[in-house]
Amino acid sequence: MSQIRFSGLLAMTLALSLMVGACAPALVASPTAVPAMAMVAPTSAPTVAPSPTPITLTDGLSRSVTLAGPAQRIVSLAPSNTEILFAIEAGDRLVARDDYSDYPAEAKNVPSIGNLYPKVNTEAVVALKPDLVLAAGVTNPEDVKTLADLGLTVYATKKDADLNDIFRDILVVGKLTGHSAQAEKLIGDLQARVKAVTDKVSGVTQKPVVFYEFDATEPSKPWTAGPGSFVDRLITLAGGTNAGEVCKADYCQISLEQLVAQNPDIIVLGSATYGGQTPELVAKRAGWKDIKAVRNGAVYLFDDNLVSRPGPRVVDGLESLAKLFHPELFK
Repeated sequence: MSQIRFSGLLAMTLALSLMVGACAPALVASPTAVPAMAMVAPTSAPTVAPSPTPITLTDGLSRSVTLAGPAQRIVSLAPSNTEILFAIEAGDRLVARDDYSDYPAEAKNVPSIGNLYPKVNTEAVVALKPDLVLAAGVTNPEDVKTLADLGLTVYATKKDADLNDIFRDILVVGKLTGHSAQAEKLIGDLQARVKAVTDKVSGVTQKPVVFYEFDATEPSKPWTAGPGSFVDRLITLAGGTNAGEVCKADYCQISLEQLVAQNPDIIVLGSATYGGQTPELVAKRAGWKDIKAVRNGAVYLFDDNLVSRPGPRVVDGLESLAKLFHPELFK
């Protein structure tokens, strides 16, 4: 083959190689594995506490009372309310109390706003910034109005309550403090104890005549419980007959002549609590020595707080009275 023909063939071969190379796909290196990204949980939205549900109730003065939510700062104007708060495990909400709120022992550690008579120290109450003031049947309605007019939320429990009213007040205080479950349990326990007493005395045929003494400042005309009063109802539930039923008012002074005519079998000295009366002092009173209870030594000291404070301890009072009237049933 001549040199010219060889040179042309070589040139053609080179050109063809270049063309093929230009059309061939480029080689791509295998991709390097990339580590998977760690999964990150999405950030939770902040939890927003639900707004408390307003609480609206009608109090013992027939006033509609509304709280924005369960009370956190409470001022108690009565020992009964203070005892209810502690009994339903809401005593830690108490920021102040009246002087007479002395039970349970922890209540004495709570600051006092003083005596409520002749009127409530409204300046002291307002300064504490309570979200609830718990008044009671013994609170002067004018004091309730004054506190309410100052912008405070005031709830008054019922005056001259019976046992069912007291249980209702306990339930209400439970609602006002967010302690309804504790209040309902307490009421159930108290009702069971009342039933245990009434069941035991239901069959008695001999009901002793009972004289309950509140105050003996005038020994010839001591104060007692009249018909329809709370103590009168407790005496009846405990299996007794109230000597004060001869009175015309719930609470009255009974004359010595009326008392001698009643000739009570038992004398209960609620007057021992604040008046210092004793069976020995009663025996020395003019005209009392011939009364059956005095003659037979059936004159008993009694804690008047158990029946004069419409709170949980009234059932303690009922049980104590029943044991005095019918000791044979409680051995």
